[in-house]
Amino acid sequence: MEKIILNTTKTSRILNIVLLSAAGIIIALLIIGTIYALVRPADSQPLFSLGNSPARQQLGSTNDDIRVFTGLGQLRIPLSNSSLLLLSINFPYNTNDILFTEELAAKINDLKTIAADYFSSLSASSLIRIDEDAAKREILRRFNNNLRLGRISDLYFSDMLVID
Repeated sequence: MEKIILNTTKTSRILNIVLLSAAGIIIALLIIGTIYALVRPADSQPLFSLGNSPARQQLGSTNDDIRVFTGLGQLRIPLSNSSLLLLSINFPYNTNDILFTEELAAKINDLKTIAADYFSSLSASSLIRIDEDAAKREILRRFNNNLRLGRISDLYFSDMLVID
């Protein structure tokens, strides 16, 4: 009969090396995180944030946080006479309405298409004579018809430029 002898000193040495390595990695991450937090500028955005999540709302964020939605960016809309309209459409929205904010983010392409459809049938000469308030009301109506979880109350045009 042969006796099998386990080398417990070798096993315990390997276990010690693994545990010390794991502890070293954790300590290194803590040091790097601390240095990053101390070095980064005070006005920079945090890496992780509760943002406008339900958790933040439960922390007592009851104030209305009105911001301007600029997610549509600058639209480049071809007009009926081969001219190009450069237009930015912005509107205020309440960031505390999380569902509406998410719907806006999900429907950016739809909103761009709605605006492009409205202006693309116009020529550059008719666009110069357009009633801007009537155009805003019509686009606002079309936007709100497309939205289900909230409504846009005001609409702003900026950077409206026709390129021939």
